[in-house]
Amino acid sequence: MRKNILLVGFMGVGKGALARELARCDEALFALDTDDMIESMTNTRIKKIFERAGEEAFRALEQKCADWLAKNVTNAVISTGGGFYKVKNLNNIGTVVYLKADFSWILNRIMSAPNAKKKLKKRPLFQDIEKAKRLFDERYEAYEKVADIIIDVSGKDTESIAKEILKEARQQ
Repeated sequence: MRKNILLVGFMGVGKGALARELARCDEALFALDTDDMIESMTNTRIKKIFERAGEEAFRALEQKCADWLAKNVTNAVISTGGGFYKVKNLNNIGTVVYLKADFSWILNRIMSAPNAKKKLKKRPLFQDIEKAKRLFDERYEAYEKVADIIIDVSGKDTESIAKEILKEARQQ
């Protein structure tokens, strides 16, 4: 198994929760979140970065984060933002796992969360549901192309998904 597991997929699919569960299941791993890292690096919330500097500036910060991860991090489960799959050195960071689900399942997951308003507010590209659906449709195949492992997460609990990922990643 490569030293890191990199979780990619559309916003709201559960990458952060799954990273924490994977770290819980395998104590040799620790969880990181690229959006949290970018917020710490800039001392600015993702939403504010998008508002003040735009998406292109945010993508440049993602690349800076990816470069740092590739050089400095091992034994981590890294949850990423929905567009992180575009970084140039993605496969140098670790085993790329695409968490696959259809748009309606993701939307339902977000809307049925106890803190749904907060979850939606945190995702600037999800403010317009129709626009988010178009973005999902644009990214679907790209996620599959960059993935070493594809896991359908629809209807599964976090613990069983984590066990499936660990089993697959150990075979890589």
